[in-house]
Amino acid sequence: MKRENIDQLVKVEYHQAANCPLKDSQFSFFQIVYVISGKGFLKINNNMASYSEGSLILLTPNDLHYLEIIEKTDLLLVKFSERYVKEYKWNSINSMECLLYGASFLSGCILQNKPDIVLVDSIVVSLLHGLNHPDLYHEELTLHYVNALIVIAARNISKMRAENVASNTDKRVLDIIDYIQGNIHDPALLKISAISQKFGFSESYLGSYFKKQCGETIQHFILNYKIRLIEHRLLFSDMRVNEIVTEFGFSDESHLNKFFKKRHHMSLTEFKKTKGLVSMA
Repeated sequence: MKRENIDQLVKVEYHQAANCPLKDSQFSFFQIVYVISGKGFLKINNNMASYSEGSLILLTPNDLHYLEIIEKTDLLLVKFSERYVKEYKWNSINSMECLLYGASFLSGCILQNKPDIVLVDSIVVSLLHGLNHPDLYHEELTLHYVNALIVIAARNISKMRAENVASNTDKRVLDIIDYIQGNIHDPALLKISAISQKFGFSESYLGSYFKKQCGETIQHFILNYKIRLIEHRLLFSDMRVNEIVTEFGFSDESHLNKFFKKRHHMSLTEFKKTKGLVSMA
């Protein structure tokens, strides 16, 4: 199996194929795949899903994938490196790279938020125009379009990961989730009393309201989100354990290990070794 790298932070390509351009390859970068036309099946790791015109698919580094084409397929490939995601200033979006890595748990089209369909269509048209008619400041415009696609992808993944949120939920619960994710590194701001005060709820009402809307307690949601971030730091960064301790407000490494073992029944070091071996297999 060949491994493909890119020599730049962002790269946009157009492919027209009757045979799979994404086959028996492993990439060291993120890749947004937009299906301009055609249909078939895409296998990502162990998940199989169909694709068709308008599908937006996110491939994360080290994904194993195979595209089975049924009808001749036109693709727009937007490639961007892990370093680009980590170093770009995403303003209010917390841990963008962790959110994007969440796509590895999903399969098929991630474009589930209907208002975003029009936005993606217009961005794809603009990127294709830039490829065919490069002009002054072409690279700068391309980066803006790619950034918009990344944010849209993250927004859709975020909504898909909150799978227990009712489809008719009011905006307040989404605001609460945004608040939790934005303040996940500050234990004081994650206390029920602090969240209740922020959103004007009593503590008892906040608990019942959140569980009704999301299908889990707010404490469980905070725990799961924090665990996902810590997993990401262990697997996809060079951070030391003491740096993770500081980032997430634990008292010491023993406290972090105890917290982590409750979920995984293994230490941080054991988790990193086990998952590292699996990912290299």
